[in-house]
Amino acid sequence: MNARRKKRLALASALIGGVAAIASLLLYALNSNLNLFYTPTEIVQGKKDTGVKPEVGQRIRVGGMVTVGSVVRDPNSLHIEFAVHDAAGGEIIVTYDDLLPDLFREGQGIVAQGVLLEGDKLEATEVLAKHDENYMPPEVAEAMGQSHEKMEYGENQKSGY
Repeated sequence: MNARRKKRLALASALIGGVAAIASLLLYALNSNLNLFYTPTEIVQGKKDTGVKPEVGQRIRVGGMVTVGSVVRDPNSLHIEFAVHDAAGGEIIVTYDDLLPDLFREGQGIVAQGVLLEGDKLEATEVLAKHDENYMPPEVAEAMGQSHEKMEYGENQKSGY
């Protein structure tokens, strides 16, 4: 092999190695910023199809209904703790240290994003509440076993009276 071919081979090898390094760094960055959606039952028992549970310290999103009677507010700060459950019976505790949405209340569907502290405790960085009584995020509706039905209008509503 002459010097020119060796130089081309070295250049091609360096180029392939650089592309592989960039791709692996990109995948690592995307993986660390990935927020996976779980229901309370999936957090406690694992996903149905794979049995995989989220790891402690992992950033996740959880959706379900706020358990009635579970909201505990600290009177001296914004700290709040509440339970979230789903139709399958799973329940986790969510802690949050910021202002809650105005529509947040017990018995309502929410989506909380945060870090899993223990097997059944989430420290939320963001809490989202549904915007009216007819809408529920698709992930929460699926987790709660509810179906979305097309809204029917009466004759008075159609005519504008």
